[in-house]
Amino acid sequence: MKTARFQSASRSKLAKAANLDNDSERSKSSRFAKSDRPGRNSRHPSGALPPGYGPFLEDLKSRIQAARVKAAISVNRELIALYWYIGKSIVQRQRAEGWGKSVVDRLAADIQREFPGIAGFSPANVWRMRAFYLAWTDEVLAHGARESGKTNLARAARDLDGRNLPQAVAEIPWFHNVAIMEKLKSPAERLWYVRKTVEHGWSRAVLIQQIETGLFRRQGRAVTNFSRTLLPPQSDLAQQTLKDPYVFDFLTIGEEAREQDLERGLLGHIRKFLLELGVGFAFVGSQVHLEVEGDDFYLDLLFYHLRLRCFVVIDLKMEAFKPEFAGKMNFYLSAVDAQLRHAADQPSIGIILCKTRKRLIAEYALRNTRTPIGVSEYTLTRIVPSELKSSLPSVQELETWLADIGEKKE
Repeated sequence: MKTARFQSASRSKLAKAANLDNDSERSKSSRFAKSDRPGRNSRHPSGALPPGYGPFLEDLKSRIQAARVKAAISVNRELIALYWYIGKSIVQRQRAEGWGKSVVDRLAADIQREFPGIAGFSPANVWRMRAFYLAWTDEVLAHGARESGKTNLARAARDLDGRNLPQAVAEIPWFHNVAIMEKLKSPAERLWYVRKTVEHGWSRAVLIQQIETGLFRRQGRAVTNFSRTLLPPQSDLAQQTLKDPYVFDFLTIGEEAREQDLERGLLGHIRKFLLELGVGFAFVGSQVHLEVEGDDFYLDLLFYHLRLRCFVVIDLKMEAFKPEFAGKMNFYLSAVDAQLRHAADQPSIGIILCKTRKRLIAEYALRNTRTPIGVSEYTLTRIVPSELKSSLPSVQELETWLADIGEKKE
């Protein structure tokens, strides 16, 4: 009996102890659960974000965007490589087996039938793939000797071997490549525009505009003293920033216009003006006031160049360049450096835009000037590439044609 009572008492004590343990665990769990919830005692109150969340989110967003860009570039590379292979294969079979137009057209039709949802395999585009392969092989070999002796083409020509596709070509979209291939004949010049497209991220419309206005032959051609007044690599970058001539074909001003009309026209088309100036120019103001010992002076146009890290003063002239223009610009640059330039800025640069200029006169005017100045012409009409001039009618031919039309109407 005693043993039974003892066992019964022991079981009762064990049960109480178990209940106490369960209550203790429930209490702990409850406390832990409460501590996990945002509240008054939480480190981050309800609705508040932890420190560093904003920068972390921005970092993730930039990484996601970068990954998307890399993925798009990777897809584009694969597409360009495929088109290159198709073009190469067609050329090889034409040479080895005598494939003609009908076979290539049939090939395009069969590919479209097999892959109906995939664009880019029309007969015209398949023929472009063949032309694309030839543009970077046979045409490179044909132009190589002619371009190796030209300074402005020699550097690009060295990177062309006539066998392999230049790496930069695979980094721009297909129809950018088509525009470059169809509008330009020189492989070295083609590669120059390809690299500029990669560098500046040009849309196809901007690329075509740069080709049609002859940017390759205008960039870096201004008369300057940068090599003597700026340290490298600033001098080289500044030289390549300037063009000669600048093309303002978006303006509708006549020959009798004044400098104020030119300035108003450029400001009225500021987006197109900035595009023609090139990458890096940020507009600061027009007729910017400077006061020097009580006298007032006004800058036609003032820009800040983000890559050069300096102010750029532009002086507009509706006449031919005169040596005294350099002296006036030298004064402007000295005043801007004294009054506007910050300690971290590079020396300010001046651009004198004239209706015309004689190179030797401009060189003499800048030779002993210590401030960096460039002299460029501008034109109000689009420059027609030389290869197109022969295909355009002359003024006399147009007059004859119009006269014939008038006679037929009568």
